[in-house]
Amino acid sequence: MIEVKNARKCFDDFEALHEISFNIPDHCIFGMVGSNGAGKSTLMRMITGIYRADGGEICIDGEPVYENPQVKRKMVFVADDLYYMGNASMNRLALTYQAMYPSFDMEYFHELAKMFHLDERKSLTTFSKGMKRQAITILALSCRTEYILFDETFDGLDPVMRNLVKGLICRDIADRKATAVITSHSLRELEDTCDQLALLHKGGLVLQSDIGTLKTSLFKVQLAFAEEYSRENIEDYLSFSGTGDIPYAILHFSKSGSVANMIMRGDHQLVMELLGAKKPLILESLPLTLEEVFTYEMEALGYSFENVFGEDM
Repeated sequence: MIEVKNARKCFDDFEALHEISFNIPDHCIFGMVGSNGAGKSTLMRMITGIYRADGGEICIDGEPVYENPQVKRKMVFVADDLYYMGNASMNRLALTYQAMYPSFDMEYFHELAKMFHLDERKSLTTFSKGMKRQAITILALSCRTEYILFDETFDGLDPVMRNLVKGLICRDIADRKATAVITSHSLRELEDTCDQLALLHKGGLVLQSDIGTLKTSLFKVQLAFAEEYSRENIEDYLSFSGTGDIPYAILHFSKSGSVANMIMRGDHQLVMELLGAKKPLILESLPLTLEEVFTYEMEALGYSFENVFGEDM
């Protein structure tokens, strides 16, 4: 298990991560998303022991990871900015990885290179951006480590290659009971692939949840009334009708004519019952995509298109 305990990281006077704590369970695919500059890549480099934490601790299977070669042999990391030796071929890199990882599977490496139609003898400098990503991904998977970490996993890959990489990661986790940690700005890819997800913003952890719970904790409601109404009317009614704690939070409200769309968090069944008691002309609960969940969670934190670019854009 990967344990992140009150981890902090500063660069000069900038705090990239502020006391983040969460656990990544074994045998799962764990995704990390967040706004630009949220600290995802920094956190990945701390988990893999490249950066030393300025506070807190990061442990793998109960042992601190920084300057711990035995722990580092349990993991392989594919960074967003790929690095490899000048003019190195896949074959030369495979020998380098084999020297570092006793678990490196050369037979599996050749199998994957053939599957991706990559020439193992050619220099990676002759490869396209997507082909370089494929080559390093193949090398990482061939290490057969317990933990596999990918930063911007699908960057530069065409749709066919993205699906192939997703399938290989899922098969690896299932067959070997390994653990994968991936970041991506493609929320659609994470929705299809991950078991759990963490949302980072401005160096802090906003939430961590399994995908199913995250998508069901928010819901979209479409409704219409014959009489004129506003967001405040809905909020007043639900607050007055609820018993004890308010059973909801409206994250987003938009209205066109008499039809309103609301993104809400809270007790889905209770909210629908309370709204239904008002006899609306339309009342429907609609599913949310992971991208919509991310968008409205970030909007609730003040991170939206209007706030980034200005209302006049």
